Amino acid sequence: MIGQKISHYDVLDKLGEGGMGVVYRARDTKLGRDVALKVLPPALAGDAERMARFQREAQVLASLNHPNIAAIHGLEESGGVRALVMELVEGPTLADRIAQGPLPLEECVAVARQMAEALEYAHDKGVIHRDLKPANVKITPEGTVKVLDFGLAKVAEEPLAGGDPTHSPTLTLAATRAGMILGTAAYMSPEQASGRPVDKRCDIWSFGVVLWEMLSGHKLFAGETIAHTLADVLRSEIDTNRMPAGAPPAIRNLVRRCLERDVKSRLRDIGEARVVLQRSLAEPAVSAERIETPPARPRLLLGLVAALLLMLATLAVVHFREQPAELQPVRFVVPQPPKAAFRPYDVPALSPDGRNLAFTGSPGGGNNLLWLRPLDSLEARPLPGTEGAYFPFWSPDSRFIAFFGQGKLRKIEVTGGPPLTLCDLGAFTAGGSWNRDGVIVFGSGSGALQRVSASGGEPKPLLPLNKQRQETAQSWPRFLPDGRHLLYQSRSSNLAMNGIYAAVLDSPDTKLVVNSDATPGYVPPGYLLYTRQETLLAQPFDPGKLQTTGDAFPVAEGVGRVGEGLGSLYSASENGTLVFRSGNAADLRVVSYDREGKRLGAIGEPGSYRQLALSPDEKRLAIERRDPKTSTWDIWLLDLASGILSRLTFDPANDSDPVWSPDGRQVAFNSDRNGPMDLYRKTVGSAQEELLLASPERKVPEVWLPDDSILFGNLAGKTYYRIPLGGDRKPQVVLQSEFTKDEPSLSPDHKWMSYGSNESGRWEIYVASFPDFANRRQVSSSGGAQAHWRRDGKELFYLSLDGKMMVVDVKTLPAVETGVPKVLFETRLRPNPVLEQYAVTGDGRKFLFTEPLEEAERPMTVILNWTARVPRSR
Repeated sequence: MIGQKISHYDVLDKLGEGGMGVVYRARDTKLGRDVALKVLPPALAGDAERMARFQREAQVLASLNHPNIAAIHGLEESGGVRALVMELVEGPTLADRIAQGPLPLEECVAVARQMAEALEYAHDKGVIHRDLKPANVKITPEGTVKVLDFGLAKVAEEPLAGGDPTHSPTLTLAATRAGMILGTAAYMSPEQASGRPVDKRCDIWSFGVVLWEMLSGHKLFAGETIAHTLADVLRSEIDTNRMPAGAPPAIRNLVRRCLERDVKSRLRDIGEARVVLQRSLAEPAVSAERIETPPARPRLLLGLVAALLLMLATLAVVHFREQPAELQPVRFVVPQPPKAAFRPYDVPALSPDGRNLAFTGSPGGGNNLLWLRPLDSLEARPLPGTEGAYFPFWSPDSRFIAFFGQGKLRKIEVTGGPPLTLCDLGAFTAGGSWNRDGVIVFGSGSGALQRVSASGGEPKPLLPLNKQRQETAQSWPRFLPDGRHLLYQSRSSNLAMNGIYAAVLDSPDTKLVVNSDATPGYVPPGYLLYTRQETLLAQPFDPGKLQTTGDAFPVAEGVGRVGEGLGSLYSASENGTLVFRSGNAADLRVVSYDREGKRLGAIGEPGSYRQLALSPDEKRLAIERRDPKTSTWDIWLLDLASGILSRLTFDPANDSDPVWSPDGRQVAFNSDRNGPMDLYRKTVGSAQEELLLASPERKVPEVWLPDDSILFGNLAGKTYYRIPLGGDRKPQVVLQSEFTKDEPSLSPDHKWMSYGSNESGRWEIYVASFPDFANRRQVSSSGGAQAHWRRDGKELFYLSLDGKMMVVDVKTLPAVETGVPKVLFETRLRPNPVLEQYAVTGDGRKFLFTEPLEEAERPMTVILNWTARVPRSR
């Protein structure tokens, strides 16, 4: 490369080489300065996906502006060569300096302090180095420390079988994938070495290893191979007595705290290390055994105590002579941003410190964006790059907003910058919570709670669904103050078992807190929040015993809901601020669209709707409707021509999952009127209703087959049965699978069945031969749910997980063949794989959805000091 040109940079000389590529000195011909060019390895530069992610990360890293961090100027490409443009730092590396012997104590502390300041700044910006080592630290001739390669470990991947473990490059690319290790072997933390998720405390471990090396002049972990070194990192004894005898106790203790293998016992913040090092420079004789403020001198302490007692006595006299001013709640309204609309799933989220409000809304009827409104401001601003966002929640320090969207969980810093992806999502998600140890737990509309590291990784189940309670979904988690226990909403096929439960990390045990199907919340000093109908209630709650300690009392009226089982539209901060929004699932109506996504009009009256089924003659829609007085569901029929809505089932229980007979004369459904969800059918236009099957297991009717039998599944969607409507009506097993399947649809020739399944870890659409399910083919390419056939079998429609209406060309003879999925139009749905949220006519020209009322204005109401109205008896 020497003598060549990359963009406007002339390559002058080679400076070094490592696992991340070759570094050259180059001349910036535009600005007349020398820079460092790191030419990226071909394996990285030739991978479009990695480069896209690398470029996004480089943008974040380029925002780091600190005197102890080598700046990143840009990313250049020329002639197929890609290079990172960095500040050129003259002088030796710290590794070069250590090779000459241990650093004198004063020099060691000065270098370590500057490293700590660089890490503290980066951590405050949400950036973790992940590959701190002496080779990545330079010392200029003026004595200034420069930390290099911030964040590059996120994108490095070089498979290694051996080599020098103290200079090995990053071991893998996939920092966010469970089971992958990231960092340089001799300096990586135990959690990195074992492939567990990491946070900023991995940098603190590496800092301790480097500090040890500066003091002693030799490496702490130096096995014969990388494998030996990793084993030492994980298990070998760390004896701080091996450090030089002249090292002050405070420095020894700092190294010991940095090198705690248990991350919960490790030094929590590099800023604490900086303080200790600063004191060591200012007071070389300091010998405190703990990282704490040195004790005050006894005489000074006695003087301060005496003065304090005198001041308190004076204040007490004044206090008891006057009446304290009583705090009063203050209400104000936050309107919708101009040209933006709120939808039923646009849940507000207050930051824990109560200073900022995050919410989602769609500008101009387009895709949702995340908005930020400081409560001391009159305006909200959209956050770029957050298209498709929904259900935001905050980091405990109020610095980051996490949100779901486009099939991913992402986070964005309040002060700006591009969103960072934390993990892919397998299905519809419902709410999240973030604790102080960097653990995020998020819920599901159709499954168990999941957990993932706040720095990214592979999500893993937190709790199994409780079979004894017939649990179907765990959603809307809320961490309690200790960060280990949490509340969540549990939903069951047996509605009497719905409730707010308490759970603990790393344990399958749960405890019922209160019977409610609403979103749980918790605020200090000890109140459980939840809604009943449209009333927000607060109830005294002991977070240690995980139980209520008094009666519930009303806090606010008119609080809306996202939808049935999908949370409430409120949020509360730790400082007594509350926000809520009106509007709920009752503010929906059936609307129709054409194939190009043009809205054709609304049909019928507003209501709380779900689960659509179009009649064979396409004249009526069977739909579940919720009774606002009883909160139970019945099946209604909507005439698509007149818009008249008529009731089909009347039992004071829950009737759901309607399925039409092929002739359109009957509807099959399930009902919990006798306990479990038994199977029924009813003739349209008459009172005739018949129990088809009763058993302890919930039965979900799916398809009324042409041979006058009904295909139905169990609660888990892993076993499907066929029940003939003549003869003995004995159910026959059609399919058993270890994976959940839902919303099957029979092809017009009756030979193929489409369905959704989570067997890949994400909901996708499949087509299989019927009834044997032997020949199977995946249809969707990046997630999908709720497939429907065109009448001639030549197209299959489905919803992508980010709410787009998709279409796929299909051939079924002699075997099934499918084309490339194509987008028809953007919908306003948040897809739920276990519900039928739309219907399509047989010619594929008209689509029916349920949507929120467009004319509904749903401002947010903020209440300051709401706890001032807590009844005095509490």
